Amino acid sequence: MRYAYFPGCVAKSSAPELYNSTAQVALRLGVELVELTAASCCGTGVLNEGDPFLNTVLNARTFAMAEDMNLDIITICSTCQGVMRQDKWRLDNDSNLFAKTNEALAKINTQYKGKVEIKHLLWALVEDYGLAKLEQQVERPLKGSKVAPFYGCYILRPNEVVQFESHENPTSFERLITALGGEPVSYDGKTKCCGFPILFVQRETAFEMSAAYLNNAKQAGADFMVTPCPLCHISLDLYQKKSVKRMKFDFQLPVMHLSQMVGLALGVEPARLGFARHLVSMAPVLRELSR
Repeated sequence: MRYAYFPGCVAKSSAPELYNSTAQVALRLGVELVELTAASCCGTGVLNEGDPFLNTVLNARTFAMAEDMNLDIITICSTCQGVMRQDKWRLDNDSNLFAKTNEALAKINTQYKGKVEIKHLLWALVEDYGLAKLEQQVERPLKGSKVAPFYGCYILRPNEVVQFESHENPTSFERLITALGGEPVSYDGKTKCCGFPILFVQRETAFEMSAAYLNNAKQAGADFMVTPCPLCHISLDLYQKKSVKRMKFDFQLPVMHLSQMVGLALGVEPARLGFARHLVSMAPVLRELSR
C-alpha cells in the first residue's frame, strides 16, 4: 500500500505527536507514505469563505501532485479530508469550474485530471488494509478498554460528498476499536462538532459543546476518547480542563488521536506516540493496558 501523504498543518506544527505516531503505524503495517511536502494548506474551510475559487485551485494543485505520482491522497485530519473532498466533488460535478481551475493551474504547468481519491487514515485501515488483517498485527490489545469514538463532523458530512458511511449511524470507528481489542462506547454527541471552528469567536459556547460530549462519554463508562481529527484532538484534550470547569464537571477523560490508538495496539512504545504532550494524562490508560 502506497499513498500520497497529506498530514495537514496541525500535525506538522501544534500536534507533532500525531504526525510521528502515524509514521510509526505506517512502519508497523508496511504502508508507504510519500509526503506531499510542496502542498499548501487545505484552507480549513476558512479560506473558502473569503475566496472559494482560490481555495479550490490550491487543493486542485495538491490533487495534481498526487496524480502525477499515480497515488491516492491519504490524510490523518478529518478537516483536511472534508475540505479537500468537498473541492474535489465541486470540480468533478461542475465542468465550468473544472475548466476554469485548470486554466489557473496551467500558469504553473500542471493540471487536475479528476483521477485522485482523498481518503482518511480511518477509511484506509478499514477498507484498504482490512480490519481482519489489522487484528492479526495487534501486539498490545486494548483489553476490553471502553473507548468513546468521537467522529466529529467533517469525516461524515456532507453525506453526499463524503459517501463513505452514514452520517447518522456510522460504524467504521467502532469496528476498528473492536478489531484492536477495545469495547466501543455509545454516547450522545459522537458525530457532532467539537466546537473548534468557533473556539476563537464564541469561546464559551465551544467549551460548553466539548464538555457536554466528554461528559456524555464519561457517564457512558468510557476509559478514554479517540478522534480522527487533530483539531478535535486539540479541542477535547488541550482545552478540556477549561471546558469541564466551565460546565462545573469534575472529571478528566484522556483523549488520543486515531493514529496513537492504533500505534498503541500495534505495540509501539508509548514514548514514541507523544502522550507526554497531552494535557490530560494518559497514565491511567497506559497502566491498565500494561497489566
